[in-house]
Amino acid sequence: MEIAVLNIQGKETGKKVSLDDSVFGIEPSEHTVYLEVKQYLAAQRQGTHKAKERAEIAKSTRKIKKQKGTGTARAGSAKSPVFRGGGRVFGPRPRSYDFKLNKAQKRLAKKSVLSQKLKDNEIKVLEDFTFEAPKTKEFISVLKALGLDNKKALFVLGEANKNVYLSSRNLQKAKVVNSSELNVYDMINASEVVFLEGSLASIQDNLSK
Repeated sequence: MEIAVLNIQGKETGKKVSLDDSVFGIEPSEHTVYLEVKQYLAAQRQGTHKAKERAEIAKSTRKIKKQKGTGTARAGSAKSPVFRGGGRVFGPRPRSYDFKLNKAQKRLAKKSVLSQKLKDNEIKVLEDFTFEAPKTKEFISVLKALGLDNKKALFVLGEANKNVYLSSRNLQKAKVVNSSELNVYDMINASEVVFLEGSLASIQDNLSK
C-alpha cells in the first residue's frame, strides 16, 4: 500500500512511500496487544513499597501478660499483628513487576497496532524536517498545519533530533520518539501517529523479520 508524503505545511509533496503489507496490513491480535501494554505498564512500576513485619518492629520482647487465667487469648509479644502498632502479616515487599514477553509477540503487537491505525486513517507520513533552534511555537505551527493541535500526536523520527524533541517537550498532547523507542502503549495513547519519512525503512526492516 502507498501513502502520500506531507510537508510541514500539511500539503502533499507529490511523493509516496510504500508500506509493507506484512507490517501495516495484518489482522490485528488484540490479546497480544493487551499483553504488550500490560508488560509496559508493569515495567513502569517502581515496586519500592514496604511494610514492617513482626520481626522488624522495634518493641519490647517481654511477655505482656501471663499465659493462663486471663480468660483471653494468650499473647507473647507486643509485636504481634493482632495488637495496635504490631507488625503487618504478609506485608508488601520491594519487588519487580516486570515479566518476560517474547520478541515475536512484541513485534506482532506493534504490527497489530500499526495495521489498525492505518485502517482507521490515523497514520501520516511527513517529510524529514528540523528546526534551526528549539522553538515550541514552530512545532505548534506544524501541529496546526496537520490538524493535530487539539489531538494527541506521536511523532516518530528516524534518528535523534534534539531541536525537534526540545520544541515538543512542553506540549502535553505531543510526544516525539526515535524509531528505536517506538512502543505499543504510546501508539495506542495517540490519536494520530506521524512517521517522518526517514523512520519508515528501519521500522519496516525490524518488524518484517
